[in-house]
Amino acid sequence: MCKVLKVSESGYYRWLKKGSKPRSWQLLLVEINKIFAEHPDNDDYGVERVKTALGLKGIKASKSKIYRAMKAGGLIHRCRKSHGITKADTETQDRENLIKRDFSADKPLSKLLTDITEVTCSDGKLYVSAILDCFNGEILALEMRDNMKKELCIDTLKQLKSKYGDISGAIFYSDRGCQYTSYAFKENADGRA
Repeated sequence: MCKVLKVSESGYYRWLKKGSKPRSWQLLLVEINKIFAEHPDNDDYGVERVKTALGLKGIKASKSKIYRAMKAGGLIHRCRKSHGITKADTETQDRENLIKRDFSADKPLSKLLTDITEVTCSDGKLYVSAILDCFNGEILALEMRDNMKKELCIDTLKQLKSKYGDISGAIFYSDRGCQYTSYAFKENADGRA
């Protein structure tokens, strides 16, 4: 049969012996599947996180080898780009930026930063609104909800005012999302719309 196929006998037996053993990428894929099985959120892991998780288990492999194993196992996901979770209207975008990337302050409550952060949990998403003081980097107020409506930001601001009193004169910097540019938020921020 080897003569008909024009293959050497030693080559045939080498192929036969090698074919019965699992390849290194197949063994790696078994370990990767174990990582994914540890927790449901691990399904989102990309090559970089899988490499880190394997390293914690004492398994060393290159990114390209991990990529090939994940691709063969159908575990490669398309990269998702963040598009931000709030959008500013055009009128607000044209306003002057008072901070101009200078996030330092000489005294407390003179420059305040705020934003909403989306936190993915096993049973859904949470939205965290925080107000940070540029003077010392301290979080002055923090609210958390399962939605990102304007009330989340308004309640964070109310918490700040109840702790520190009058904050008039402070520069309040945000991403100019619709929650921060809403009539209700402006009314609570400075008492006028």
